[in-house]
Formats: sequence, C-alpha cells, structure tokens
Amino acid sequence: MKSKSILYLIAGFAMILTSCANSKPVQNVESPDGKIGVQFSMVEGQATYEVLFNGEKVINPSTLGFDFQNMPSIEKGWKIVDSQLSSSNSTWEMQWGEKRVVRDHYNELSLALEEQKAPNRKMNLVFKVYNDGLGFRYEFPEQEAMKEAIITDENTQFNLTGDHKVWWIPGDWDIYEHLYHTTSLTGIDALALRANDNLAQSYIPENAVNTPVTMKTAEGVYLSFHEANLTDYAGMTLKVNKEKLMLESELVGSDITGYKVKRAVPFNTPWRTIQISENAGGLIESDLIVNLNEPNKIGSVSYFKPMKYVGIWWDMHLGTKTWDYGASQDMNTATGLKPNGRHGATTEYAKELIDFASENNIGGILVEGWNTGWEHWIGFEDREGVFDFVTPYDDYDLKEVVRYGKEKGVELIMHHETSAAPRTYNQQMDTAYQLMNSLGIHSVKTGYVGKIIPKGEYHHGQWMVNNYRRAVETGAKYQVAVNAHEPIKATGLRRTYPNIISREGLRGQEFNAWASDGGNPPEHLSIVAFTRMLAGPIDYTPGIFNIKLTPYKPNNQVNTTLAQQLALYVVINSPIQMVPDLIENYKGNDAFQFIRDVAVTWETSKVLNGEIGDFVTIARKDRNSENWFVGSITDENARDMEFSLDFLTPGKKYKATLYLDGENAHWDKNPTEFKIVEMEVSSTSSLKYHLAEGGGAAISLIEL
Repeated sequence: MKSKSILYLIAGFAMILTSCANSKPVQNVESPDGKIGVQFSMVEGQATYEVLFNGEKVINPSTLGFDFQNMPSIEKGWKIVDSQLSSSNSTWEMQWGEKRVVRDHYNELSLALEEQKAPNRKMNLVFKVYNDGLGFRYEFPEQEAMKEAIITDENTQFNLTGDHKVWWIPGDWDIYEHLYHTTSLTGIDALALRANDNLAQSYIPENAVNTPVTMKTAEGVYLSFHEANLTDYAGMTLKVNKEKLMLESELVGSDITGYKVKRAVPFNTPWRTIQISENAGGLIESDLIVNLNEPNKIGSVSYFKPMKYVGIWWDMHLGTKTWDYGASQDMNTATGLKPNGRHGATTEYAKELIDFASENNIGGILVEGWNTGWEHWIGFEDREGVFDFVTPYDDYDLKEVVRYGKEKGVELIMHHETSAAPRTYNQQMDTAYQLMNSLGIHSVKTGYVGKIIPKGEYHHGQWMVNNYRRAVETGAKYQVAVNAHEPIKATGLRRTYPNIISREGLRGQEFNAWASDGGNPPEHLSIVAFTRMLAGPIDYTPGIFNIKLTPYKPNNQVNTTLAQQLALYVVINSPIQMVPDLIENYKGNDAFQFIRDVAVTWETSKVLNGEIGDFVTIARKDRNSENWFVGSITDENARDMEFSLDFLTPGKKYKATLYLDGENAHWDKNPTEFKIVEMEVSSTSSLKYHLAEGGGAAISLIEL
C-alpha cells in the first residue's frame, strides 16, 4: 500500500532551487494541484510570507519572529543562506478513525536563515503545502550561537484580507468549554467572557481566540487556523488585532517561570496550520493536521478496540448518584467513611450496566467514582494527594467487575480524575497503569478538573503539555489508550501515538444537565463539526433520549430532538462513543436500534453537505463491513435535505432505515417524536427527508 516518491527538482514551480541557490530574495511553493501558493520573502531582513488561493490572496504579507528572555529578538536583520524545494507523495494507514488510508501529498519549501550580525544565529523555516492547506514551523538547528531558547513571545502573524466572519471561542489558558460565537473579526470580544460563573477555572488574559478558529471570507473561501504536533511547547492562542485585521500568536504562559517556552537547542516548534477550502465540508475532510505529525512511534495498538460504552457519568450529572462514597466518619474500614447510600460506582450497578451492554452490542463500561478521594476532589484549594488511583471504595470490587465484564464480552474503561493535581498523578502513574495492564484494562479516561496545582501553571502551558504527553507515553508502555478530559487541544498526535483515542476539549453534553445559561443551543454542534472537530476525535457523549431530563432537572434540557441525538453518533467523530442515558430510557424504544447498529471506526467518510453553524450531513462507511451510516443535524431552523447515494458500491442493494424527526417534532416543544422509514436503495438512489427545528436524521444502510 505504501508508495513514496521524492522529487528534489520540481518542474512547474516559479523557480528551480538547489542547495546552492541561496541568494534569491523571494521564494515560492505551491500545492500539488497548484491552487494554494505561498510566497516567502525577506522584508528589511525580516521573514515574511503570504498565501494565495486560486490566484487571490487569502493571507496578506505577514511577519515571523520571536522575543526571548536570554537573547535579542528575532525580527529584522536576517538573510536567506540556503533554500530547497522537494515533494512527497505517500499513504499511511490509520489503525482506527474516520478513514483507513490517508494520502500524505505535499510540496515543501525549506529555508535556512542566518542573522546578518554576530553572533550569527541560525533558524530554519519549513513550509509544507497540501491541496487542503499548509503548515509551517520554525526549526532551531544545533549551533554555537544558541544553546538554549527561553521564549517570551512567538510573533507569528496571520494578516487577513478582510473582516471575515469568524466562529470562535475565547483564548482561554485553561479550558475550551465555551459556547462558540459568530461575529466578524472586529466583533470578537473574548475579554467579555472572563466572568462566566460556570467556568471557575477559566483564565482569559486578553482578547484572543483558541484554535481551531474557523472563518469564511466575503468571497466564500473557508479558512481554519490551528497547530499540529504540539510537543514540549506552549499551546498557541491567537491574539486579535482589530485595526490591522490580523491574528498573532500568543503562547500560553506560566506565572511561575515568567516565560512561555524553554527548550534546549536543537528543537522544532509545532506547525502553524491554515486549512483552506472552497466549501465548508472540505474542512472536515481535510487530513492536514494528522499529516503534519510524525509517523507511528509505538506500533500496533490492537489492544484498543473501538467501541460504544455505557457508564454512570450521566447519573451523577442528573443527581441520581454521586462520585463520592460518603462522609468522613470512623467506620473502622479502609477508608474511614460512612456510605452515603447514593454512590454510583458499586459492584452491583456495574454488573447491571454490563448486562445491558452485553445485550445491546455495546463493548465497554466506564465506571467513575470507583477510587478513594472523591470527598475532597473539588472546591478544595490543596488537592495534592487526594486521589488514590489503585484503591477502590469498599462497595466496588474492581477485580470482580473486570471478571464479570470479560465473561459478558464487555471491557472496563478505567477512570482517573486528577483534580488538576498532576504531580500526584505522576507519582502514581506507573503503578496505576501497571494495574490496568495486569487486569486487561486497555483504555482510560483521564480528567483534570480545576485550577492547576502548582498555582501559576495553566492547562495549556508547556509544563502541562508535557504532563499530558507523559500519560500517553506511559499508556503506550502498558498497552493503555487515553481519552483525556479537560485536555490540551488535539493537534494530530494520534498519528504518532495512536493510543491517543479521543478527548473532550469542548463544551460537552453535561452542560445541558447543569448549566444555568440554558445549556448548549441548537446551533452548537453544527459549529463544533467545523471548528473543534477539525482538531481530532471528540468524546461528546451523544445519545440522550430523556430530552427534558424529567424528573431530575426541571430547569434543564437537551436542546435537540431525539433524532439528532442519534445522528451525532455519525456526525461527531470518535472511536469511542458513550451511550450515556439511564438505561431505562433506552429499553423498549425502537430508536435504540440505531445505536445498537452504528459503527465507531470507519473505512472512509464523506461530507455530503453543510454550512457552518447551520447544518451538516456526513456519511461514513463501516471499516468492518459494506454498511454505511449517515447523520444529518440542523440548528434552530427546519430544513429539507436531499442527496444522492452514489457513494454506495455500484450493483449492491442496501436496506435503508431512516430515523427521522416526527411530523410535529421540535427541539423544545416536542423533542422526542420520531418516525422510522425503511426502503431498499442502491447507488442510483437518492434520499429526501425533513429536519425539524433543532432536529436530525440518522440513517443506516445495511448491505442486503
């Protein structure tokens, strides 16, 4: 399957460069299809680039540079000493994910720069240009003039060509759990969101946005800005300059060190990425972010099986059960706690969930609140040493739950809530992961709720980026896959470490159960699909059937129809998908058949239609059969959908089962009304259906 060709002299470029052609002031590189062009130049000795799409500028001349604590800034006074063009065209295979085979096809411009005056520091810039966008990064080679870089600011500019329409969340240094806003660039006001009561750990120091941030130009070009391969570096937010219509990198800092990044030379920065498309769906289909990461370093992760899973997570958000075991009283037990009677992580309840999963083609169970420490996990200033990641509460027999699950064909997913005290987690990490390995537990959901300890570090700074990576590398050592909550952003590292399976990193389903602002509005996920999902898989927890949360949360609800909850299993990409509602809400409901049937890892995926914040329809082919699944969702507006099934295999017949909004369905007034329509279809067929306000459609196409 793998074929690779590297052409060091490329015909058709604006120039032919060799390692000796080092004096030309302007350098160009294009995408393989010629639609995207990057022009690089030195303007008064400062590195400057611009980007064209279909012959028109989409990024005006933008400068590149750094400020340091231990040396002069990199800005003016540099020159090109060497440049090379090359091309690569290869394929690689995802072990799980939205497609099996990924094409990695790009043209590359590599530039060696040198300071014109002593000490003559050296820096390389590398641009990789694909048909779906581009990435560029800084490389600091080994040199006498620079042994260590202490970066106080990275000054990467994205100089826009207009006051574009933007879908954004604020440049928060701790969380991504904000609603998306739709404004012009000049309408962005991140600082107005600093006082959100639901986000106590939030820290937004200035008017910046988190990435991915997606835009649409007046000419109808779609852009999304992000980063790839975030390794031993601070996460990047993008500062908004309204006067100049410009974004500029603003790295997440540390109040302890006073700098953003400290690295020994040599090192490379993450890739700064721009996805570019003529239509919104092209952003979702882009492979740019994963392609800009290194190949697999850890080998097969066949120990991880993509799956649907049940759990007790929703019980806690509804208030029917608790994470904690009880109150601090001397009961002469190992924990010294008196049971509160509502603890969710019991052996008995776990077995009930395992039975349900086994009967309904659900491969896993997640048990939260199983380990000691939950009585002091949140609301306490000093949370160091609170959690024990190997000791269960008295009412939870870990080994028995694992044994019973294996008997029923259901795997246990471990849960590690760190309470944002990563030093405690680091001390126990090897022991905890070794325990998982010894019990045959091959995936873990990690959590980092709260302000980071030590105070002054932030979730998205360099120190925490390295802590998140430590969990992934330890997981690889013990054959454990990691699903991180309260995470650092996804940047395509699942290619290099395929035991990175999913993560949160957005305003999730739980906000519908407890947020005082009305929860996630109907448009939320039709924005998420074109923003957060561009970074990588999402553990969103779709599938709530009790939309009004009756009788548990009379002031809250899920702001979609039931049919949309089904559609999200296809629209939202993840190799693990929770089946979160209380199991009694699924029993006897015909709509649950779609959840039984739907796959979670795919041979290929196609975006059939979509507009950001309005609607999207995605079709995905099961990796293990000829079956396809389709999901459509809409915002608060009703829509009629029609598309061809020409993606089906010609000559084959399929049974189409459509789970649709009912005639009177509405996300608020009548969210649970649905209907099921069955028909025989082929690649020459087309489908038409109606989406209610806040509605959706879930379609299974099963080969006959």
